[in-house]
Amino acid sequence: MNSINSAKDLDLKKIIANLKRKNRSRNWRRIKFGNVFLAMGLPLFLYLMLHLFSTPATAKVNPPEKPVELGAFEIIIPTLKYGFALDTFQIQEGVIEHNQFLADLLLPHRVDYLAIDKIARDNKAVFDVRNLRVGKTYTILSRDTAVGADYFIYEPSVYRYFVFDLRSDHRIREVERPIETRVEHAAGVVNSSLWVTMTQNGYSPDLTARMEDALAWSIDFHHIQKGDRFKLVYERNYIDGQAVGVGKIHAAHYQNLGKDYYAIRYENERHDGFYDLEARPMERAFLKAPVKYSRISSRYNLRRYHPVLKTMRPHFGTDYAAPRGTPIYAVADGVVTKASRTRGNGNYVKIKHDKVYQTQYLHMQRHAKGIRPGVHVKQGEVIGYVGSTGLATGPHVCFRFWKNGRQVNHLRENLPPPEPMPEAEIPAFEKIRDTLKATLDAIVYPESSRTTEEQKEIPKGDVPEEENPPATKEDAVSDTDPVRESSRAVAG
Repeated sequence: MNSINSAKDLDLKKIIANLKRKNRSRNWRRIKFGNVFLAMGLPLFLYLMLHLFSTPATAKVNPPEKPVELGAFEIIIPTLKYGFALDTFQIQEGVIEHNQFLADLLLPHRVDYLAIDKIARDNKAVFDVRNLRVGKTYTILSRDTAVGADYFIYEPSVYRYFVFDLRSDHRIREVERPIETRVEHAAGVVNSSLWVTMTQNGYSPDLTARMEDALAWSIDFHHIQKGDRFKLVYERNYIDGQAVGVGKIHAAHYQNLGKDYYAIRYENERHDGFYDLEARPMERAFLKAPVKYSRISSRYNLRRYHPVLKTMRPHFGTDYAAPRGTPIYAVADGVVTKASRTRGNGNYVKIKHDKVYQTQYLHMQRHAKGIRPGVHVKQGEVIGYVGSTGLATGPHVCFRFWKNGRQVNHLRENLPPPEPMPEAEIPAFEKIRDTLKATLDAIVYPESSRTTEEQKEIPKGDVPEEENPPATKEDAVSDTDPVRESSRAVAG
Protein backbone atom coordinates (compact mmCIF):
# COMPACT_ATOMS: atom_id res chain seq x y z
CA MET A 1 0.00 0.00 0.00
CA ASN A 2 2.85 2.32 0.90
CA SER A 3 4.70 1.43 -2.27
CA ILE A 4 1.69 2.25 -4.35
CA ASN A 5 1.38 5.63 -2.70
CA SER A 6 5.06 6.29 -3.22
CA ALA A 7 4.73 5.52 -6.92
CA LYS A 8 1.80 7.87 -7.21
CA ASP A 9 3.74 10.61 -5.46
CA LEU A 10 6.65 10.09 -7.81
CA ASP A 11 4.46 10.29 -10.83
CA LEU A 12 2.81 13.40 -9.53
CA LYS A 13 6.20 15.03 -8.99
CA LYS A 14 7.19 14.18 -12.59
CA ILE A 15 3.99 15.67 -13.91
CA ILE A 16 4.56 18.83 -11.89
CA ALA A 17 8.16 19.03 -13.05
CA ASN A 18 7.10 18.64 -16.67
CA LEU A 19 4.49 21.35 -16.29
CA LYS A 20 7.09 23.72 -14.85
CA ARG A 21 9.45 23.03 -17.75
CA LYS A 22 6.68 23.72 -20.23
CA ASN A 23 5.75 26.97 -18.48
CA ARG A 24 9.36 28.12 -18.41
CA SER A 25 9.70 27.38 -22.13
CA ARG A 26 6.44 29.20 -22.90
CA ASN A 27 7.49 32.24 -20.81
CA TRP A 28 10.90 32.32 -22.49
CA ARG A 29 9.25 32.39 -25.92
CA ARG A 30 7.04 35.25 -24.76
CA ILE A 31 10.05 37.13 -23.49
CA LYS A 32 11.89 36.57 -26.78
CA PHE A 33 8.84 37.71 -28.77
CA GLY A 34 8.48 40.81 -26.61
CA ASN A 35 12.13 41.61 -27.00
CA VAL A 36 11.91 41.19 -30.76
CA PHE A 37 8.79 43.42 -30.81
CA LEU A 38 10.57 46.08 -28.82
CA ALA A 39 13.66 45.84 -30.96
CA MET A 40 11.76 46.15 -34.21
CA GLY A 41 8.55 48.07 -33.32
CA LEU A 42 9.93 50.81 -31.17
CA PRO A 43 12.11 52.38 -33.94
CA LEU A 44 9.21 52.12 -36.36
CA PHE A 45 6.93 53.76 -33.83
CA LEU A 46 9.41 56.55 -33.23
CA TYR A 47 9.89 57.03 -36.99
CA LEU A 48 6.17 57.36 -37.54
CA MET A 49 5.79 59.78 -34.65
CA LEU A 50 8.59 61.97 -35.96
CA HIS A 51 6.96 62.18 -39.39
CA LEU A 52 3.55 62.90 -37.99
CA PHE A 53 4.50 65.67 -35.54
CA SER A 54 7.56 67.29 -37.09
CA THR A 55 8.51 68.84 -40.49
CA PRO A 56 11.54 67.36 -42.19
CA ALA A 57 14.18 69.83 -43.39
CA THR A 58 13.59 68.80 -46.97
CA ALA A 59 9.84 69.54 -46.86
CA LYS A 60 8.50 72.68 -48.62
CA VAL A 61 7.73 75.44 -46.10
CA ASN A 62 5.13 78.12 -47.00
CA PRO A 63 6.44 81.64 -46.38
CA PRO A 64 4.72 83.57 -43.59
CA GLU A 65 1.89 85.85 -44.72
CA LYS A 66 2.81 89.50 -45.04
CA PRO A 67 0.92 91.96 -42.87
CA VAL A 68 -1.94 93.71 -44.78
CA GLU A 69 -1.30 97.46 -45.19
CA LEU A 70 -4.05 100.01 -44.59
CA GLY A 71 -3.83 101.24 -48.18
CA ALA A 72 -4.82 97.82 -49.48
CA PHE A 73 -8.38 98.30 -48.30
CA GLU A 74 -10.79 100.04 -50.72
CA ILE A 75 -11.42 103.64 -49.71
CA ILE A 76 -14.77 105.13 -50.67
CA ILE A 77 -14.33 108.83 -51.45
CA PRO A 78 -17.39 110.87 -50.47
CA THR A 79 -19.07 113.26 -52.90
CA LEU A 80 -18.11 116.72 -51.70
CA LYS A 81 -20.04 119.83 -52.73
CA TYR A 82 -20.84 123.09 -50.96
CA GLY A 83 -18.50 121.93 -48.20
CA PHE A 84 -20.69 118.91 -47.35
CA ALA A 85 -20.35 115.16 -47.88
CA LEU A 86 -23.52 114.75 -49.91
CA ASP A 87 -23.59 110.99 -49.35
CA THR A 88 -24.71 111.63 -45.77
CA PHE A 89 -27.81 113.62 -46.78
CA GLN A 90 -31.10 113.23 -48.57
CA ILE A 91 -30.82 115.66 -51.50
CA GLN A 92 -33.44 117.60 -53.41
CA GLU A 93 -32.42 119.92 -56.25
CA GLY A 94 -34.60 122.33 -58.16
CA VAL A 95 -34.98 125.60 -60.06
CA ILE A 96 -36.84 128.59 -58.66
CA GLU A 97 -40.07 129.16 -60.57
CA HIS A 98 -42.32 132.18 -61.06
CA ASN A 99 -44.10 133.39 -57.91
CA GLN A 100 -42.08 131.03 -55.74
CA PHE A 101 -40.78 132.34 -52.42
CA LEU A 102 -38.50 130.94 -49.72
CA ALA A 103 -41.46 129.71 -47.66
CA ASP A 104 -42.83 127.83 -50.69
CA LEU A 105 -39.53 125.96 -50.92
CA LEU A 106 -38.98 125.18 -47.23
CA LEU A 107 -42.42 124.50 -45.77
CA PRO A 108 -42.75 121.11 -47.55
CA HIS A 109 -39.45 120.13 -45.84
CA ARG A 110 -40.73 120.66 -42.28
CA VAL A 111 -39.23 124.12 -41.80
CA ASP A 112 -41.87 126.23 -40.07
CA TYR A 113 -42.83 129.87 -40.62
CA LEU A 114 -41.10 131.07 -37.45
CA ALA A 115 -37.75 129.64 -38.57
CA ILE A 116 -38.15 131.05 -42.08
CA ASP A 117 -39.03 134.49 -40.72
CA LYS A 118 -36.04 134.44 -38.37
CA ILE A 119 -33.70 133.52 -41.22
CA ALA A 120 -35.06 136.35 -43.37
CA ARG A 121 -34.91 139.00 -40.63
CA ASP A 122 -31.53 138.14 -39.09
CA ASN A 123 -29.54 137.82 -42.33
CA LYS A 124 -30.55 140.79 -44.48
CA ALA A 125 -26.99 142.11 -44.39
CA VAL A 126 -25.74 138.86 -45.94
CA PHE A 127 -28.60 138.04 -48.29
CA ASP A 128 -32.07 139.46 -48.78
CA VAL A 129 -34.39 136.52 -49.43
CA ARG A 130 -36.47 138.75 -51.70
CA ASN A 131 -33.59 138.53 -54.17
CA LEU A 132 -34.27 134.90 -55.06
CA ARG A 133 -34.43 134.90 -58.86
CA VAL A 134 -36.46 132.82 -61.26
CA GLY A 135 -34.38 130.23 -63.08
CA LYS A 136 -31.64 130.00 -60.45
CA THR A 137 -30.85 126.63 -58.89
CA TYR A 138 -31.18 125.53 -55.28
CA THR A 139 -30.39 122.41 -53.23
CA ILE A 140 -31.98 121.18 -49.99
CA LEU A 141 -30.02 118.81 -47.72
CA SER A 142 -31.75 116.68 -45.07
CA ARG A 143 -30.24 114.04 -42.79
CA ASP A 144 -33.66 112.85 -41.66
CA THR A 145 -36.63 113.90 -43.77
CA ALA A 146 -38.97 113.00 -40.95
CA VAL A 147 -37.34 115.68 -38.77
CA GLY A 148 -36.81 118.40 -41.40
CA ALA A 149 -34.29 119.97 -43.75
CA ASP A 150 -30.85 120.92 -42.44
CA TYR A 151 -29.52 123.22 -45.17
CA PHE A 152 -30.83 125.27 -48.11
CA ILE A 153 -28.26 126.29 -50.74
CA TYR A 154 -28.98 129.01 -53.33
CA GLU A 155 -26.75 129.62 -56.35
CA PRO A 156 -27.21 133.05 -57.96
CA SER A 157 -24.18 132.47 -60.22
CA VAL A 158 -21.40 130.01 -60.95
CA TYR A 159 -19.03 132.18 -58.94
CA ARG A 160 -20.77 132.06 -55.55
CA TYR A 161 -23.54 130.47 -53.49
CA PHE A 162 -25.35 131.02 -50.18
CA VAL A 163 -25.76 128.37 -47.48
CA PHE A 164 -28.85 128.71 -45.24
CA ASP A 165 -28.40 126.85 -41.94
CA LEU A 166 -31.91 125.67 -41.06
CA ARG A 167 -30.95 124.18 -37.72
CA SER A 168 -30.68 126.07 -34.42
CA ASP A 169 -28.57 129.11 -35.42
CA HIS A 170 -30.51 130.02 -38.63
CA ARG A 171 -27.55 131.78 -40.27
CA ILE A 172 -26.77 132.48 -43.93
CA ARG A 173 -23.20 132.52 -45.18
CA GLU A 174 -21.86 133.51 -48.58
CA VAL A 175 -19.25 131.29 -50.24
CA GLU A 176 -17.19 132.38 -53.25
CA ARG A 177 -15.86 129.57 -55.38
CA PRO A 178 -12.11 129.63 -56.14
CA ILE A 179 -11.45 130.82 -59.68
CA GLU A 180 -8.57 129.69 -61.84
CA THR A 181 -7.64 132.32 -64.42
CA ARG A 182 -5.84 131.26 -67.58
CA VAL A 183 -4.47 133.55 -70.26
CA GLU A 184 -5.55 132.39 -73.70
CA HIS A 185 -5.72 133.76 -77.22
CA ALA A 186 -8.16 134.00 -80.09
CA ALA A 187 -7.81 134.77 -83.78
CA GLY A 188 -10.00 134.78 -86.87
CA VAL A 189 -10.74 136.11 -90.32
CA VAL A 190 -14.16 137.70 -90.88
CA ASN A 191 -16.21 135.86 -93.51
CA SER A 192 -19.64 137.48 -93.19
CA SER A 193 -20.08 139.21 -89.84
CA LEU A 194 -17.96 139.44 -86.73
CA TRP A 195 -20.58 137.58 -84.70
CA VAL A 196 -20.77 134.68 -87.13
CA THR A 197 -16.99 134.45 -87.37
CA MET A 198 -16.49 134.45 -83.62
CA THR A 199 -19.10 131.75 -83.02
CA GLN A 200 -17.82 129.61 -85.90
CA ASN A 201 -14.38 129.72 -84.31
CA GLY A 202 -15.80 128.58 -80.99
CA TYR A 203 -15.59 131.86 -79.08
CA SER A 204 -18.22 133.11 -76.66
CA PRO A 205 -20.56 136.10 -77.19
CA ASP A 206 -19.00 137.75 -74.13
CA LEU A 207 -15.55 137.64 -75.73
CA THR A 208 -16.98 139.32 -78.82
CA ALA A 209 -18.53 142.05 -76.67
CA ARG A 210 -15.29 142.64 -74.78
CA MET A 211 -13.30 142.92 -78.00
CA GLU A 212 -15.80 145.51 -79.21
CA ASP A 213 -15.37 147.38 -75.92
CA ALA A 214 -11.59 147.45 -76.31
CA LEU A 215 -11.74 148.80 -79.88
CA ALA A 216 -15.07 150.62 -79.77
CA TRP A 217 -13.51 154.08 -80.10
CA SER A 218 -11.37 153.14 -83.13
CA ILE A 219 -13.39 150.59 -85.12
CA ASP A 220 -16.93 151.10 -86.33
CA PHE A 221 -18.11 147.51 -86.02
CA HIS A 222 -21.17 148.33 -88.10
CA HIS A 223 -18.87 148.78 -91.12
CA ILE A 224 -16.54 145.79 -90.90
CA GLN A 225 -15.53 144.09 -94.15
CA LYS A 226 -15.11 140.52 -95.29
CA GLY A 227 -11.44 139.65 -94.88
CA ASP A 228 -10.96 141.74 -91.72
CA ARG A 229 -8.73 140.00 -89.16
CA PHE A 230 -8.50 140.00 -85.40
CA LYS A 231 -6.28 138.66 -82.61
CA LEU A 232 -6.85 138.70 -78.86
CA VAL A 233 -4.95 137.95 -75.66
CA TYR A 234 -7.47 137.56 -72.86
CA GLU A 235 -8.31 135.88 -69.56
CA ARG A 236 -10.66 132.97 -69.21
CA ASN A 237 -12.11 131.87 -65.87
CA TYR A 238 -12.37 128.24 -64.76
CA ILE A 239 -14.04 126.63 -61.75
CA ASP A 240 -13.25 122.97 -61.08
CA GLY A 241 -11.71 122.74 -64.54
CA GLN A 242 -14.83 124.01 -66.33
CA ALA A 243 -14.82 127.28 -68.30
CA VAL A 244 -17.32 129.67 -66.73
CA GLY A 245 -16.67 133.03 -68.37
CA VAL A 246 -14.33 135.54 -69.90
CA GLY A 247 -12.22 137.95 -67.88
CA LYS A 248 -10.14 140.91 -68.92
CA ILE A 249 -8.71 141.46 -72.38
CA HIS A 250 -4.98 142.20 -72.20
CA ALA A 251 -4.45 143.10 -75.84
CA ALA A 252 -6.37 143.25 -79.12
CA HIS A 253 -5.43 143.67 -82.75
CA TYR A 254 -7.87 144.35 -85.57
CA GLN A 255 -7.05 144.78 -89.24
CA ASN A 256 -9.67 146.68 -91.22
CA LEU A 257 -9.18 147.54 -94.92
CA GLY A 258 -5.45 146.93 -94.54
CA LYS A 259 -5.10 149.26 -91.54
CA ASP A 260 -3.96 147.87 -88.18
CA TYR A 261 -5.51 148.88 -84.88
CA TYR A 262 -4.03 147.86 -81.53
CA ALA A 263 -5.46 148.13 -78.02
CA ILE A 264 -3.05 147.47 -75.15
CA ARG A 265 -4.39 147.31 -71.63
CA TYR A 266 -2.41 149.30 -69.07
CA GLU A 267 -3.39 149.49 -65.43
CA ASN A 268 -1.95 150.62 -62.14
CA GLU A 269 -3.30 152.39 -59.08
CA ARG A 270 -4.38 155.42 -61.12
CA HIS A 271 -5.00 154.08 -64.63
CA ASP A 272 -6.97 151.21 -66.10
CA GLY A 273 -7.75 151.39 -69.78
CA PHE A 274 -6.69 150.69 -73.36
CA TYR A 275 -4.01 152.58 -75.26
CA ASP A 276 -2.66 152.37 -78.78
CA LEU A 277 0.99 151.60 -79.58
CA GLU A 278 1.89 155.28 -79.15
CA ALA A 279 0.42 155.42 -75.63
CA ARG A 280 -2.59 157.40 -76.82
CA PRO A 281 -5.81 156.50 -74.97
CA MET A 282 -8.19 154.36 -76.99
CA GLU A 283 -11.13 155.65 -75.00
CA ARG A 284 -12.87 158.65 -76.46
CA ALA A 285 -15.40 161.01 -75.02
CA PHE A 286 -18.18 159.23 -76.98
CA LEU A 287 -18.84 155.64 -77.98
CA LYS A 288 -19.33 154.94 -81.67
CA ALA A 289 -22.80 153.46 -81.11
CA PRO A 290 -25.31 153.05 -78.24
CA VAL A 291 -25.89 149.30 -78.77
CA LYS A 292 -23.82 146.20 -79.36
CA TYR A 293 -24.57 143.27 -81.67
CA SER A 294 -26.45 145.58 -84.04
CA ARG A 295 -26.35 147.07 -87.52
CA ILE A 296 -27.34 150.37 -89.02
CA SER A 297 -30.74 150.02 -90.66
CA SER A 298 -31.30 153.71 -91.52
CA ARG A 299 -28.85 156.60 -91.59
CA TYR A 300 -29.02 160.33 -90.94
CA ASN A 301 -30.86 161.67 -94.00
CA LEU A 302 -32.54 165.03 -94.55
CA ARG A 303 -34.77 163.57 -97.30
CA ARG A 304 -36.02 160.15 -96.31
CA TYR A 305 -39.30 158.39 -97.01
CA HIS A 306 -40.87 157.59 -93.62
CA PRO A 307 -42.09 153.95 -93.62
CA VAL A 308 -44.95 154.64 -91.18
CA LEU A 309 -46.13 158.11 -92.20
CA LYS A 310 -45.61 157.33 -95.92
CA THR A 311 -44.17 160.74 -96.67
CA MET A 312 -40.81 162.41 -97.25
CA ARG A 313 -39.37 164.00 -94.12
CA PRO A 314 -35.91 164.53 -92.56
CA HIS A 315 -34.45 161.71 -90.48
CA PHE A 316 -32.18 163.38 -87.91
CA GLY A 317 -30.95 160.18 -86.30
CA THR A 318 -29.18 156.90 -87.02
CA ASP A 319 -31.21 153.70 -86.55
CA TYR A 320 -29.52 150.65 -85.06
CA ALA A 321 -31.51 147.43 -85.53
CA ALA A 322 -31.10 144.92 -82.73
CA PRO A 323 -33.15 142.17 -81.06
CA ARG A 324 -35.89 143.31 -78.72
CA GLY A 325 -34.55 143.71 -75.18
CA THR A 326 -30.94 144.41 -76.21
CA PRO A 327 -29.35 146.86 -73.72
CA ILE A 328 -28.94 150.48 -74.80
CA TYR A 329 -25.87 152.29 -73.41
CA ALA A 330 -25.13 155.92 -72.66
CA VAL A 331 -22.45 156.92 -75.18
CA ALA A 332 -20.80 159.32 -72.71
CA ASP A 333 -20.96 160.57 -69.14
CA GLY A 334 -23.82 162.95 -68.49
CA VAL A 335 -27.06 163.83 -66.71
CA VAL A 336 -30.47 162.51 -67.74
CA THR A 337 -32.72 165.44 -68.69
CA LYS A 338 -35.72 163.44 -69.94
CA ALA A 339 -36.98 159.89 -69.47
CA SER A 340 -40.48 159.93 -70.90
CA ARG A 341 -42.81 158.75 -73.67
CA THR A 342 -44.47 160.46 -76.64
CA ARG A 343 -46.57 159.22 -79.53
CA GLY A 344 -43.77 159.49 -82.07
CA ASN A 345 -40.69 158.75 -79.95
CA GLY A 346 -42.22 156.03 -77.81
CA ASN A 347 -40.19 155.48 -74.65
CA TYR A 348 -37.06 157.61 -74.86
CA VAL A 349 -34.18 159.09 -72.83
CA LYS A 350 -32.26 162.32 -73.38
CA ILE A 351 -28.86 163.00 -71.80
CA LYS A 352 -26.87 166.25 -71.49
CA HIS A 353 -23.12 165.57 -71.62
CA ASP A 354 -21.71 169.08 -71.39
CA LYS A 355 -22.45 172.58 -72.64
CA VAL A 356 -22.05 171.45 -76.26
CA TYR A 357 -23.32 167.88 -76.67
CA GLN A 358 -26.58 166.03 -75.93
CA THR A 359 -27.85 162.62 -77.08
CA GLN A 360 -31.31 161.03 -77.37
CA TYR A 361 -32.41 157.38 -77.58
CA LEU A 362 -35.88 156.60 -79.04
CA HIS A 363 -38.35 153.69 -79.34
CA MET A 364 -37.18 151.88 -76.19
CA GLN A 365 -39.03 148.84 -74.94
CA ARG A 366 -38.58 150.31 -71.45
CA HIS A 367 -36.23 152.46 -69.41
CA ALA A 368 -33.57 150.84 -67.26
CA LYS A 369 -34.18 150.74 -63.52
CA GLY A 370 -33.36 154.04 -61.84
CA ILE A 371 -33.20 156.11 -65.04
CA ARG A 372 -35.07 159.38 -64.42
CA PRO A 373 -34.39 163.11 -64.87
CA GLY A 374 -31.48 164.37 -62.78
CA VAL A 375 -29.66 161.02 -62.56
CA HIS A 376 -25.94 161.00 -63.47
CA VAL A 377 -24.92 158.21 -65.84
CA LYS A 378 -21.50 156.92 -66.87
CA GLN A 379 -20.31 156.03 -70.33
CA GLY A 380 -21.43 152.47 -71.11
CA GLU A 381 -24.15 152.41 -68.45
CA VAL A 382 -27.41 150.73 -69.46
CA ILE A 383 -30.19 153.31 -69.77
CA GLY A 384 -32.87 151.23 -71.52
CA TYR A 385 -33.68 148.32 -73.81
CA VAL A 386 -34.36 148.05 -77.52
CA GLY A 387 -38.04 148.03 -78.49
CA SER A 388 -40.45 149.36 -81.10
CA THR A 389 -42.61 151.84 -79.20
CA GLY A 390 -43.83 154.97 -80.98
CA LEU A 391 -43.68 155.28 -84.76
CA ALA A 392 -41.51 152.25 -85.53
CA THR A 393 -41.84 149.21 -87.78
CA GLY A 394 -39.64 146.90 -85.73
CA PRO A 395 -37.19 146.72 -82.80
CA HIS A 396 -34.43 149.30 -83.06
CA VAL A 397 -33.07 152.41 -81.38
CA CYS A 398 -33.08 155.76 -83.15
CA PHE A 399 -29.94 157.53 -81.91
CA ARG A 400 -29.92 161.33 -82.14
CA PHE A 401 -26.96 163.62 -81.50
CA TRP A 402 -27.09 167.33 -80.65
CA LYS A 403 -24.24 169.81 -80.99
CA ASN A 404 -24.90 173.34 -79.71
CA GLY A 405 -28.65 172.68 -79.79
CA ARG A 406 -28.68 171.39 -83.38
CA GLN A 407 -29.08 167.76 -84.50
CA VAL A 408 -26.06 166.51 -86.49
CA ASN A 409 -24.75 163.27 -88.00
CA HIS A 410 -22.56 161.88 -85.22
CA LEU A 411 -20.67 159.60 -87.62
CA ARG A 412 -19.16 162.68 -89.29
CA GLU A 413 -18.28 164.61 -86.16
CA ASN A 414 -14.69 165.17 -85.03
CA LEU A 415 -15.27 164.61 -81.38
CA PRO A 416 -12.89 165.91 -78.67
CA PRO A 417 -9.84 163.72 -77.88
CA PRO A 418 -9.25 162.18 -74.43
CA GLU A 419 -6.58 163.19 -71.94
CA PRO A 420 -3.11 161.79 -72.89
CA MET A 421 -1.12 159.37 -70.72
CA PRO A 422 1.19 161.16 -68.26
CA GLU A 423 4.83 161.24 -69.40
CA ALA A 424 5.99 159.51 -66.23
CA GLU A 425 3.88 156.43 -67.05
CA ILE A 426 5.11 155.93 -70.61
CA PRO A 427 8.29 153.85 -69.84
CA ALA A 428 6.29 151.32 -67.79
CA PHE A 429 3.62 151.20 -70.49
CA GLU A 430 6.18 150.55 -73.23
CA LYS A 431 7.50 147.44 -71.44
CA ILE A 432 4.02 145.98 -71.23
CA ARG A 433 3.24 147.03 -74.81
CA ASP A 434 6.33 145.30 -76.23
CA THR A 435 5.55 142.04 -74.39
CA LEU A 436 1.90 141.97 -75.45
CA LYS A 437 2.58 142.98 -79.05
CA ALA A 438 5.11 140.15 -79.36
CA THR A 439 2.46 137.76 -78.04
CA LEU A 440 -0.11 139.07 -80.55
CA ASP A 441 2.32 138.79 -83.44
CA ALA A 442 3.04 135.15 -82.54
CA ILE A 443 -0.63 134.15 -82.82
CA VAL A 444 -1.41 132.35 -86.09
CA TYR A 445 -4.69 132.96 -87.90
CA PRO A 446 -6.81 129.82 -88.33
CA GLU A 447 -7.04 128.24 -91.75
CA SER A 448 -10.05 129.46 -93.74
CA SER A 449 -11.35 125.90 -94.06
CA ARG A 450 -11.56 125.42 -90.31
CA THR A 451 -14.80 126.13 -88.51
CA THR A 452 -13.47 125.81 -84.97
CA GLU A 453 -10.28 126.97 -83.31
CA GLU A 454 -9.04 125.40 -80.13
CA GLN A 455 -8.16 127.81 -77.39
CA LYS A 456 -4.41 127.82 -76.85
CA GLU A 457 -3.04 128.69 -73.45
CA ILE A 458 -0.15 131.13 -73.21
CA PRO A 459 2.15 130.97 -70.17
CA LYS A 460 1.20 133.59 -67.65
CA GLY A 461 4.74 134.90 -67.59
CA ASP A 462 4.22 136.37 -71.05
CA VAL A 463 1.68 138.91 -69.88
CA PRO A 464 1.06 140.92 -66.73
CA GLU A 465 -0.61 138.75 -64.09
CA GLU A 466 -3.79 139.78 -62.30
CA GLU A 467 -3.86 139.56 -58.53
CA ASN A 468 -7.66 139.58 -58.34
CA PRO A 469 -10.47 138.09 -60.44
CA PRO A 470 -12.60 140.40 -62.59
CA ALA A 471 -14.61 142.91 -60.59
CA THR A 472 -17.78 142.11 -62.50
CA LYS A 473 -17.68 138.35 -62.12
CA GLU A 474 -21.39 137.81 -62.16
CA ASP A 475 -21.71 139.85 -65.34
CA ALA A 476 -19.52 137.38 -67.22
CA VAL A 477 -21.47 135.42 -69.83
CA SER A 478 -20.87 131.68 -69.97
CA ASP A 479 -19.59 130.09 -73.16
CA THR A 480 -22.95 128.47 -73.74
CA ASP A 481 -24.95 131.71 -74.01
CA PRO A 482 -26.91 131.93 -77.29
CA VAL A 483 -25.74 134.27 -79.99
CA ARG A 484 -27.82 137.32 -80.47
CA GLU A 485 -28.76 137.82 -84.09
CA SER A 486 -29.53 141.13 -85.72
CA SER A 487 -33.14 141.72 -86.57
CA ARG A 488 -34.48 142.66 -89.97
CA ALA A 489 -34.05 146.16 -91.36
CA VAL A 490 -36.35 148.62 -89.67
CA ALA A 491 -36.78 152.36 -89.63
CA GLY A 492 -38.41 154.90 -87.37
